Amino acid sequence: MKVSPFNSPIFRQLIEFKSNTYTYILGCHKTGKAVIIDPVVDTVSRDVQLLKDLKLDLIYGLNTHVHADHITGTNGLKSAFPSMKSVLCSKSGGQADKYVSDGEVLDIGGLKLEVRETPGHTNGCVTYVEHTLKSAFTGDALLIRKCGRTDFQQGNSSTLYDSVHKKIFTLPEDYLIYVGHNYDGILQTSVWEEKNLNPRLTKSKEQFVEFMKNLKLDYPKQIDAAVPANMVDGKDH
Repeated sequence: MKVSPFNSPIFRQLIEFKSNTYTYILGCHKTGKAVIIDPVVDTVSRDVQLLKDLKLDLIYGLNTHVHADHITGTNGLKSAFPSMKSVLCSKSGGQADKYVSDGEVLDIGGLKLEVRETPGHTNGCVTYVEHTLKSAFTGDALLIRKCGRTDFQQGNSSTLYDSVHKKIFTLPEDYLIYVGHNYDGILQTSVWEEKNLNPRLTKSKEQFVEFMKNLKLDYPKQIDAAVPANMVDGKDH
């Protein structure tokens, strides 16, 4: 068996096409420890195979929030990685093996993920920041030129505006932002881009709240199945 040539952190960005969800794998090449962010039940077998191909030991399955558009894959991943712990924010109201709060740091071998609570899309939204990689994983709080909707699941536009401006836009402008979804085929953005180009979040807070109030979005297709399942960590799916 050939030895992996990686001498820097292992990073993979993956997509589940039904919900256009981005899943991320971060691994430490020195220790083989890894974390997966926002896995989807439909693509568990793919993710397991990739992790095994790369000889990674999955220690955490992170959900940035209780999703409404897909069922999490954290429970399904435990069949291949029994010691993996599912993770949610302590304010999410959902079941998980480990709960995190603002300012906490998760160690994944040589990598460190700082937890920043970014509620507003849901009460339990968090952004994970890896400073050595200059990367932030924002889930649905901040999207590429958009943001998460605020018309259900404890959504609050004013809270979301404050979260993004205080917890994400305060990062250095060259930090890359990896989002929870994108529907245009764009993979990533940056703090600078969203601070200057996001048509929603460059508005005043009052303008933003009014804009979000009038979005009139369609009812999420998978919400009736996804939210109950995700409140119990995707069990029985």
